[in-house]
Amino acid sequence: MIAKETALIFIEFQNDFCKPGGKLHDLVKEELARVGTIPNAVRLLQGARAKGCRIIHCPFTLDKNWVAEKGSVGILEGINQNDIFALGTWGHQIISELAPIDGEPVLSGKRSLSAFSNTNLQNLLESAGIRNLIVCGFLSNICAQATAWSAYDLGYQVRMIPEACCATNVNLQEYVESQISPILGGAFTVDSFLENLK
Repeated sequence: MIAKETALIFIEFQNDFCKPGGKLHDLVKEELARVGTIPNAVRLLQGARAKGCRIIHCPFTLDKNWVAEKGSVGILEGINQNDIFALGTWGHQIISELAPIDGEPVLSGKRSLSAFSNTNLQNLLESAGIRNLIVCGFLSNICAQATAWSAYDLGYQVRMIPEACCATNVNLQEYVESQISPILGGAFTVDSFLENLK
């Protein structure tokens, strides 16, 4: 892959997932530790920055009015009822290890599963001449997968980096690695991705 044509999207590396005391941390803490998601994501971010890739940060932001208006159920209803990822809270903040630097866009408006929904992600990618989208983050089988599907359908070359993703249990993580990544064209490790960048 050519670095200047490649963007990495870091999905929901927020305190509510990543840090003790976060509202969703207990759901993922075992997989965070087993996979090494955060240190792998830090290494990925640093390497991709050094190679000149486009970096995009994608937090989830609770939008109670939107959830009520759309009558959302399931996972969005649970986020709404528990005030998870509420704007202005500690839980909503991107973790310090992966804090954006000047020039790195932080998407606003992500209030559902795919990072393309209700955001300007597609415009950002098009205006930067991006052809390849690398997906990592939370949850492997939900928002990361939904974003990867959306990108694939829009014609991007898409890869997930499972070791920089996290699910709530090993079975779901392995499902994404063994069943979803091959459909998209295969998965990268952090090292294989960085080694293949031109």
